Amino acid sequence: MTNFDVIIIGTGAGNIIADAAIANGKSVAIIEKGAFGGTCLNRGCIPTKVMVTAANRVREIRESARIGVNAEEPSIDWDILSKRLWHKIGENKGIKEYYAQFPNVHIYEGTASFASSKVIHISMNDGGSEMIRGEKIFIGVGARTNIPKIEGLQETGYITSESFFGEKFPKKPYKSLIIIGGGPIGCEFAHALDAAGTKVTIIQHNVRLLPKEDEDISAFLLKQFLSYGIDVKLNKNTISVHKEGNEKVLIIKDRATGIEEAVKAEEILVSPGIVPVSDLLHLENTSVKTDKRGYILTNEFLETTQEGIWAIGDINGQAPFRHKANNEAEIASHNLFYEKDPQKWRWMRYDCIPAVTYTYPEAAHVGLTEADARKKGFDVDVAVNHYSASAKGYALGFEPGDEDDGFIKLILDKKTEKILGAYIIGPEASILIQPFVKSMVDGTSTVTLVHEEIGSETVRSLRALPLKRTLDSRSLQSFDETMTPHPSLSEFTMWTRYYYKPERLLKK
Repeated sequence: MTNFDVIIIGTGAGNIIADAAIANGKSVAIIEKGAFGGTCLNRGCIPTKVMVTAANRVREIRESARIGVNAEEPSIDWDILSKRLWHKIGENKGIKEYYAQFPNVHIYEGTASFASSKVIHISMNDGGSEMIRGEKIFIGVGARTNIPKIEGLQETGYITSESFFGEKFPKKPYKSLIIIGGGPIGCEFAHALDAAGTKVTIIQHNVRLLPKEDEDISAFLLKQFLSYGIDVKLNKNTISVHKEGNEKVLIIKDRATGIEEAVKAEEILVSPGIVPVSDLLHLENTSVKTDKRGYILTNEFLETTQEGIWAIGDINGQAPFRHKANNEAEIASHNLFYEKDPQKWRWMRYDCIPAVTYTYPEAAHVGLTEADARKKGFDVDVAVNHYSASAKGYALGFEPGDEDDGFIKLILDKKTEKILGAYIIGPEASILIQPFVKSMVDGTSTVTLVHEEIGSETVRSLRALPLKRTLDSRSLQSFDETMTPHPSLSEFTMWTRYYYKPERLLKK
């Protein structure tokens, strides 16, 4: 059995940990059962943004007459879009080649499961199996689409974001598409494919789109989707699916009235949310605990309930965003491979994670919604400003009273005027949210406990201090420790830190 200093399961954000371990001379095993790069590169953030960016241009051109620019009806060249999309996904091969060049790295392509807390069994993709042992093990295996139990769904067939960016990628846009799920994934697909000419119907179980957004944001996006001709059916149960000729028919029931109706389309995209892939890990052979949904429980230092095992990314259930996973990986790398003094350790803050849904308009936020702030007992005040109130907003064509005049909504503690949350819907919301994210990180903060019952001896001693950290708003370090919503254009500026004397990263 081969022994490694570090074992990394999953090649999404886990690559950040791999880089740190390699730079510090550790022997590293990397295990990947699919394409290198994780969900983000292969079937998530990046390929969807290639699509929605093209869709954005279509909508901008359609709206340009109001600022005096006339153009013919735009359309998406699906062949060009597809080539660009698959070119980007193809970068996964380079990730594998990069790690293969290091003599202290061994790559295993297969499915990992725990034989014990230190021993990993790998079912190799090409047959056979391997057993390896690791001192430090990092789990970053992610999640997959949650497939609901709907009568006839399996027999009729469907697509998910995984299969769409895989064996079922269409040679041309669908004529019509039913999307089950009105969360970020469903809404982004609806925007992209509607702009490509597909007749889109969204079936949402909740009473609103994007239910994790502030209610005003959800209502605004619904209004915009309806104006594009996207059919949105809220508060519906999905009952059954069958085929009629070349179409798939979904029977839905209104949760308030009980009235049933049939919706027909060429294809059905299932996107009601995600579930962790922890079922493949055989965690019963360790002391790693999960919640009732199967997400691995971790603390603010990414420790699990098993000493020597950490978990990052979607698998720990905190927030399904690549920038959050990257931040967790950077924290784990800093603490375990670069910083010898635990009193200089970093910890994960889940109160300042930005989130963006790349629809048109974009919806971005950080912090509490108005409803959540009130539930927490804050004396809440709200500040709202519309795009049309600014000179640039007017230049973009927005005027007071316009149906598509987006806005920013700040959630404030009335007593202190402290910003509890910021919510934006409109052009480039993904960029405009960044100052609020950074303001939440800057200054002095005290370690915030996550799952207090989880903690190594070192972590418990740091909590008892309690551990504090101060970030100067003008320091490069404050940019290092501020999340940037991925993949927004803010990364262009925020990630300059990676290109400033890269050798300094080896000395962190």
